[in-house]
Amino acid sequence: MKCLGTWHKIVFGDCRGMKEIPDDSVHLVVTSPPYFNAPFDYPDLFKSYAEYLDLIRTVAKELRRVLAQGRIACFVTQDVRINGKLYPVAADIVRIMMEEGFYYRDRIIWRKPEGYIRISRRSGVVLQHPYPMYFYPDNLFEEILILQNGEYHYPKTGPELKVSEINLREFSEGKWYLSVWDITNVLPFKGRLEEGIAAFPEEIPRRLIKLFTFVGETVLDPFLGSGTTTKVAKTLGRNSFGYEIDQELKPIILEKIGYSPYPLAEDKFEVIEREDARKLRTNLQERVKNQRSVARKEISKPISIPTIRSVPYSTTDQGEIKPLKKKSGWEKLKATLPTVDAVEERLRHAKERNLSPNYIQTLERLKAHLEKNKRDKATTM
Repeated sequence: MKCLGTWHKIVFGDCRGMKEIPDDSVHLVVTSPPYFNAPFDYPDLFKSYAEYLDLIRTVAKELRRVLAQGRIACFVTQDVRINGKLYPVAADIVRIMMEEGFYYRDRIIWRKPEGYIRISRRSGVVLQHPYPMYFYPDNLFEEILILQNGEYHYPKTGPELKVSEINLREFSEGKWYLSVWDITNVLPFKGRLEEGIAAFPEEIPRRLIKLFTFVGETVLDPFLGSGTTTKVAKTLGRNSFGYEIDQELKPIILEKIGYSPYPLAEDKFEVIEREDARKLRTNLQERVKNQRSVARKEISKPISIPTIRSVPYSTTDQGEIKPLKKKSGWEKLKATLPTVDAVEERLRHAKERNLSPNYIQTLERLKAHLEKNKRDKATTM
């Protein structure tokens, strides 16, 4: 259901100065700061890790100012490995936020489907060198860090809060109550609106906004990226502020949030371009392209895997080796697209690109299969 009458202010400029936001006027922050100098997202964006942490601290000070008493700031992030060195981004964000006066309330693990992890050379090192100390696992998760700006005073429940009530069936079926959320990431399809942008899926801000704000309150994303947080806030009847330093992302953000200078609904938009905005996207994409070229050269040689077995196998309790049956195409598709949301995203992409009708029919069959399983599970609860 779309709620009418929201307002949204998009500022193209550096979020270290949020002069457009009054004190104590924001009720939730949902953001994903740059992953330091992550090779395939933000190569060499910062001169040093210390410079990156200075950015986080300055933003933390501003968040402390603009967030209302007791309200929440959520960071979607993960540690970053660069040239073999792992930087503790998540831990340092928590440390800095606590030093600036926030409480560390919780942490949620966002687990991605195994079929869509970023292609990595890390785990393959063991295949080339099957000896101790060569192990580096591929990453399946990111962290959602939840910090609170002091104590919250809960309002008395009444009819006026009914519109913000959490759907307990959705809460239960989606397993929102767990500290691990299984959510499909934004799939790396060619031609998608967010191509080349490290965007998080809409399901993350959708859950956080429903869990931590009331209808009509205000959500802030100081690292707006492609505009996902603003889009979801608008859909859920919340107001929003968004800051994005990269001026080149303006057309993508405006298209994503459905911006119009003459909106048909009662939504109001204000777009501000400050002098401290920069142009980054083209330069970053060129650096990423160079990084991938280097990676392709390094993995171009075939990997020789020392093994005495030529088929997949499992081991029984008695130590006997049993061959495993090869998975069918249907089983592989189910493993790759484990949720209805993931199938719907793939269906949308397939239809936009006019892919094979047989493939589209298979996806529709998988969607119906997953929906039936979901209904069956609900009736047995």
